[in-house]
Amino acid sequence: MFDGIAPSYDRLNHLMSLNVDRLWRRCAVREIVDGTEQHILDVACGTGDSTIAIAKAAAPGSRIIGADISEGMMALVMEKAAREGVHERIRLEVADGEDLPFPEDSFHRVTCAFGIRNFEHKELGLKEFLRVLKPSGKAVILELSVPRNKVLRRLYDIYFLRVLPWVGGILSGDKAAYKYLPASVHAFPAPDVFCSMMRRAGFREVRCKSFTLGLCRLYVGEK
Repeated sequence: MFDGIAPSYDRLNHLMSLNVDRLWRRCAVREIVDGTEQHILDVACGTGDSTIAIAKAAAPGSRIIGADISEGMMALVMEKAAREGVHERIRLEVADGEDLPFPEDSFHRVTCAFGIRNFEHKELGLKEFLRVLKPSGKAVILELSVPRNKVLRRLYDIYFLRVLPWVGGILSGDKAAYKYLPASVHAFPAPDVFCSMMRRAGFREVRCKSFTLGLCRLYVGEK
């Protein structure tokens, strides 16, 4: 599915979020980079928006790996990275987030932007994030969320369950994909439940921050 919608994915993301997704990513990047040389893994990197933003912000000498199971999505990453002048700082790996092909204690940061809701076994993915993190490393997870306010929730449901599949289907040619995407957001665990999942996976100092009236949330956990 993601291979099929890859060519229109970026345009639709920015259009349907009114470009607010760029702001959410910037907030995540500030949590990820710390001014020192870092080894960073971006899981479910997709077309590389977050990977590239991290590469641009990271300190000299930092290495950023983008990993995804969709080769169609990743096929767009290096072309975009070259336009931003950061392609030499990025390496790509075809990899399953639930079975990462990296040794323990490999990365200062593991991040995942708008991808973990697609994991079949989220707790297994979280355990993999923890495994490949260095001691005192952090996982930084950005994910879409359902607002709790009843009025906003009603408007959200109209847009995401009716308007988005229609517009997304027209622009991408795959209406089914844009029915799946909002459904996956609704199926994602509530913030307190997901924080509990992170703790059970072994993370400490778990915290959650809400953006844009609860449309997006940032989860952070330390090893």
